Amino acid sequence: MVVLTPILALGLDPLFLVTFGSLSTGLITLPFALKLERNKWPSELSNRLVLEFVLLALGGVTVFQALMLHGMKKTSPAMASAMPNLAPGFICVVAGCLRFEKIDLKCRYTRAKTLGTLLCLGGAITMSVLQSPAAPPGQRLPDLAKSHRDWVVGCLCLLGAVLVLSGTIILQAATMIRFPAPFTLCSVTSLIGAVLTGLFQVATAGRLSPGTPQISNKIILSLVFVGSLVGSVCIMFQTWALEKKGPVVVSLFSPTQTVGTTIFSALFLGRVVQPASMLGMVFLFSGLYVVLWAKKKEGQVLPAYRVVADGTADDIEKPLLLPN
Repeated sequence: MVVLTPILALGLDPLFLVTFGSLSTGLITLPFALKLERNKWPSELSNRLVLEFVLLALGGVTVFQALMLHGMKKTSPAMASAMPNLAPGFICVVAGCLRFEKIDLKCRYTRAKTLGTLLCLGGAITMSVLQSPAAPPGQRLPDLAKSHRDWVVGCLCLLGAVLVLSGTIILQAATMIRFPAPFTLCSVTSLIGAVLTGLFQVATAGRLSPGTPQISNKIILSLVFVGSLVGSVCIMFQTWALEKKGPVVVSLFSPTQTVGTTIFSALFLGRVVQPASMLGMVFLFSGLYVVLWAKKKEGQVLPAYRVVADGTADDIEKPLLLPN
């Protein structure tokens, strides 16, 4: 995120970045899917499974990444890395509405999840308001208004990205019950997402273009490839960690991304971290940990099970935090 910020500021089209980044990720993870998960593939693809692949690619790749990059372009890397921490709270809400997760207001763990979700949302709003760009000396009023307008639009894009991500993860959890192959799912949805994003850019911009002449295509593609390689390694490592320790433990480390991004932004981009915005970060992280703690305790006392088609019980919450 820190590396991409100055590149996006030069006018690089986020759709172009998503297209080739997703293409690289899909191609890099494909050999691992073929080697490790081929025996998990169904004998034939149903229309429902194909539709779920397309929806996961559209939501988790095209819409989510485009909104995230556009939001980061108008705000900051720290904001872009903080907003996805809202996802566990939103996932609980969406999963509850879809009856994938038990909701019992008489249960203290359900009340704790509700409180944690509100803390997350309050922390995100606090960060958005208190970390808004400060006015440089001598800046004209129209420029200041535009700067704050861009910040609001960026925050809304980031919030929209988190909502899309939450819905996508719920759909991913349902898909992985019938298709338990995370590498294959990542590769297929990345490749489909690359095609959909490329087509969308061609339809809106008239061509597949980086959108700026200030950076050569060779440099852009190099950055895309390196970023995709790093992202693929992270996905594979996270999958290994999920198998060893489970989704709750893995998700507990997600706030470290925000801390690292904030530090690197201050060191390398000269971003000023407003001391008051740290309060919002504390609320956000506190809410996240309350939600995860409540889910873990609730699972020990009152496990949420869903009966699948063959009559066996399967825990639909287990894959909720798997990478897309």
